[in-house]
Amino acid sequence: GLALGCELQLESKFDRKNYFYPDLPKGYQISQYDQPLCEKGRLKINGKEVGITRIHLEEDTGKLIHPKGVEYTLVDFNRAGVPLMELVTEPDIETGEEARLFCQKLQQICRYLEISDADMEKGMMRCEANISLYKEGEEKLSGTKVEVKNINSFKFVEKAIAFEIERQTAVLGRGEKVTQETRGWDANRGETVSQRMKESAHDYRYFPEPDIPPLKFTKEYVEELRIKLPELPSEKSKRFAKEYNLPEADVEILIADKDLAEYFEQTAGELKEKIACKEISAIGGSAYGGEVTEDKAVKLAANYIIVELRKYLAENGSNISEIKITPENYAELIGLAACGKINSSAAQTVLAEMYATGGDPSQIIEEKNLAQLDDAGELERIVEEVLAKNEKSAADFRAGKDNALKFLIGQVMAATRGKANPQMAEGILQNKLKQ
Repeated sequence: GLALGCELQLESKFDRKNYFYPDLPKGYQISQYDQPLCEKGRLKINGKEVGITRIHLEEDTGKLIHPKGVEYTLVDFNRAGVPLMELVTEPDIETGEEARLFCQKLQQICRYLEISDADMEKGMMRCEANISLYKEGEEKLSGTKVEVKNINSFKFVEKAIAFEIERQTAVLGRGEKVTQETRGWDANRGETVSQRMKESAHDYRYFPEPDIPPLKFTKEYVEELRIKLPELPSEKSKRFAKEYNLPEADVEILIADKDLAEYFEQTAGELKEKIACKEISAIGGSAYGGEVTEDKAVKLAANYIIVELRKYLAENGSNISEIKITPENYAELIGLAACGKINSSAAQTVLAEMYATGGDPSQIIEEKNLAQLDDAGELERIVEEVLAKNEKSAADFRAGKDNALKFLIGQVMAATRGKANPQMAEGILQNKLKQ
């Protein structure tokens, strides 16, 4: 509630919600009706503010399973009676895409707060979408809403809502009235199917739960909780952009996963320390040319994490917290690449070995003989040999064909088995070609 800017209720209570359905064997559900724990919150998605009506606690129900080809339904009571948090939004979400973004943002916040992994595929988080349409020009919804259940992924959140909007549009277009009901999302058919008629709120015959006393909190307790709040994704996003001078797209990728953001910060901290201690300084030609600054090194670290490291994580279905590479070793690899001791090709080879073994980058470079060749005299000799073997390409470059230079650089890299400093090789080549 605090993370979502809600008004926290210092007095709250539980109520019995009475209805009869196979997933509720005792005939009532313990929920909260008129005094929920949290009210009037908000969550921004792409600059748009979505209002949060309330957040309350209630007990979960059983799960209905509908086997194909049979005339009965199975009920799984494994989760029945387990407490859950339910969040209700204002009717501010207008598309399936906005609903997906909202759910993804909410999952991110739950993970930052460490209250749940909120994994939809594992049933830790569920989305029950209520869809109601109104004609263009009108200001209020028609009041007839359809609730869609059985949505177990962000992709299906978007698809189910898009389908239901299309279905209701067709119903209203025919001059018919939308039936208030509960429908289920059928992922195989890509459509919603009717499950049961929806009752109005007064049909539940709410009354105070007699076995649980009312809840009372002090303002001091709420302030204690507020102080303990961790840095939230929106706050971390602003800090990363300012402190590390990273592009917005890179920041959003890094903060999407709390563990990834922490790994990046630890790596950046190690890099700054190495630069301050002069462990990292440009030799011959750095990845950027010239001096290696904190800003340049940290941006290179972010790039390697976003592009290279996440690629390995995706291929292996791993989480950043499970990898063998320590932030210290990762910072060392970035430092070696930034200052020009290894080129980008060698850095990727080293990273692959580090991911597999957790080894030390300097040791891997030595064992695999990957150190960048930046001896000017040796590179000049190799360039002369390449030019002697590729006289036509040299002539093409002198005739104004710029692509010929790329070919010649490639030949130098091949002759050195990818170890040549590419910036230095290009400089020597251009000097030789101008003679």
